[in-house]
Amino acid sequence: MSASGGTRAIVAALGANLAIAASKFVAFAFSGSSSMLAEGVHSLADSGNQFLLLIGGKKAQREATPQHPFGYGRERYIYAFLVSIVLFSVGGMFAIYEGYEKISHPHEIERWYWPVGVLLFAVIAEGFSFRTAIKESNELRGKLSWSQFIRRAKAPELPVVLLEDFGALIGLVLALVGVGLAVLTGNGVWDGIGTVCIGVLLVLIALVLAAETKSLLLGEAAGIEEVKKIEAAIVDGDTVTRVIHMRTLHLGPEELLIAAKIAVRHDDTAAEVAKAIDAAEARIRAAVPTARAIYLEPDIYSEAEAAKGPDPAATPGGPTPNPAGH
Repeated sequence: MSASGGTRAIVAALGANLAIAASKFVAFAFSGSSSMLAEGVHSLADSGNQFLLLIGGKKAQREATPQHPFGYGRERYIYAFLVSIVLFSVGGMFAIYEGYEKISHPHEIERWYWPVGVLLFAVIAEGFSFRTAIKESNELRGKLSWSQFIRRAKAPELPVVLLEDFGALIGLVLALVGVGLAVLTGNGVWDGIGTVCIGVLLVLIALVLAAETKSLLLGEAAGIEEVKKIEAAIVDGDTVTRVIHMRTLHLGPEELLIAAKIAVRHDDTAAEVAKAIDAAEARIRAAVPTARAIYLEPDIYSEAEAAKGPDPAATPGGPTPNPAGH
């Protein structure tokens, strides 16, 4: 994901949410609608989330240091994870609590035209933000479905904004239904039920975001298409004959680490092998520009060794060899 594309979507969402939050709090003050209060807190939480994403993007641009030799690209994942926590606690749990209170102690909505007018305005503003996020995402999504794009995207900003805006639009519909039923029936319980539904929706979205960003924080490999490009770039059929095994890891959304053991001919000189490795690295960077750290280890391919399969003890996260030998 280009930084500019993500930033455009975040700024559009931030502007919309700030305006919407202010209007919802005004509507709550005049009408006493708990749906309006929950939606106002929701929009305020979303605005804070966009600030977090912008901060994460800024911090991720810092230069690498001796203590952090691979840079700070994962700052974007950390702040995206914080977004899911804020959305869960400040947005979802508050809305559920407020809805429960309104159901327990219902009261009639006053000046119903305030919440209805604000909700209609909010739908238009959120629709603009959602349209911007969709437009930016379509430039990267390709043939992936929306669910696949959210699961596989290595840059967290667009999936976060997409889910936030989608949740906001559904929440606005729920608030409209709750307020509308409360006005038609004169029973404020419906307003509380709509508020609880908004809270449950926000909690579900927060859990999805948390699961996806947790996976990115743990470290995800390159996508299938990128792996194919890397393998094709490594092998030249002359000096480098095959990839024995390879590991990839995203250090950040636009920074990829590649470590591979490659097969070279047994009679090549050290100079020829070194030249082949340099050429392979150049081909990899041309094929996959996000490849920043590349480590290639030359070896002689053995069918007998390959038939044994990978050594679990040599795999990161694999079983630790027992020093006692049993």
